[in-house]
Amino acid sequence: MVDSSEFDSICPYNDEEAVKALNKVANHPAVLAISEYLFPDQPVTYLRNALKSVHSIDEFQEAIMNDAVTWCIDHTVHNFSYDGISYLKGIKGKFLAMSNHRDIILDPAITQLVFFRNGIPMTEICVGDNLIKQSKTVEYLLRSNRMIKVIRGISARDLYLSSQILSRYIRQTITSGKASIWLAQRQGRTKDGIDTTEQGLLKMLDMSGEKSFQENFMELNIIPLSISYEYEPCDIRKAREILISRSRKYVKTHHEDMHSIVMGIRQQKGNVHLNFGLPLTFDEIEMASKCDNKNDRYQAIRHAVDKRVIAGYHLWKTNYIAYDLVEGSKKYSDLYEPEDVESFKAYTEHRLDKVEKRLDREELRNIFLHIYSNPVLSKERLASGEPLRQE
Repeated sequence: MVDSSEFDSICPYNDEEAVKALNKVANHPAVLAISEYLFPDQPVTYLRNALKSVHSIDEFQEAIMNDAVTWCIDHTVHNFSYDGISYLKGIKGKFLAMSNHRDIILDPAITQLVFFRNGIPMTEICVGDNLIKQSKTVEYLLRSNRMIKVIRGISARDLYLSSQILSRYIRQTITSGKASIWLAQRQGRTKDGIDTTEQGLLKMLDMSGEKSFQENFMELNIIPLSISYEYEPCDIRKAREILISRSRKYVKTHHEDMHSIVMGIRQQKGNVHLNFGLPLTFDEIEMASKCDNKNDRYQAIRHAVDKRVIAGYHLWKTNYIAYDLVEGSKKYSDLYEPEDVESFKAYTEHRLDKVEKRLDREELRNIFLHIYSNPVLSKERLASGEPLRQE
């Protein structure tokens, strides 16, 4: 019998733990206001009563969370689309969904909704523990949503030990058939619009492998995902963080992540597209395994994931307009109208007005535009064979 006690500190709640936790959440004073906001046609006590009546995680996600995410899409997204779902249905066993990361909560939440609508079991989700440090209520909610706790902000030695445990948990969960897992391709959200996989993440996944390099990665069934927002959630917050980081170490305020979560949910996003890429193939992983050293092997896996993510990223008018504004060109002008440019410029200035005036407006505007233009640049680099990120 497998001893899973080493995972107690990071694994999601079981049904019994989730029911107890959600009963505590139901009594939080904010629940009534949230209920009125998300379920305006229901009595103000609707969400509180629903939280108290669930008997399992499945019931919580299907009866409450999916409705909440659907509300978000209906009210803040112009058109939502997805493709590549057939790749998931063709996989034998569980899989590791490795996704680009643009919004703290919405990226995995929207993905789970698509799984549910297509009869695919929802996954467990790797989430940084910086979120659950915000409050006990947030921890109750996230761990009741099948959250795997990824520990951050610890010493190098503790990080190594923590990574070993996380790696074993991910591998055991997938290979045992217990659940599939959603994992961002990098720690934290992409701030600059360039989606690349952190090599350290692949090293972490390989830590628990007891077979050959090729077998270790094949048994994870890695599927790259790419989510594309026409209007980037928290775009101005990301631009602000990049700008401040250029002159000093950026330190988040205590509730900053929570504010970003709320903004990401409430902000209008225009069109949103989710792409499920072709799973990493036997040939790709075999080719990576033949590299002379491990770093080169990880790089090969990393590039395979990155290519899928970039190829699957859907470019919008906002991306093409920003690219031409940054480059001072009309390269993509046939893909938008002059009024689209004026609209995006007005949007940009409106967003810039949301942060403190002391910040350099020209530099901030340049960073903001690059957030939108860089996905186009990534597509161009992919087509030409250039590195996706200029180190």
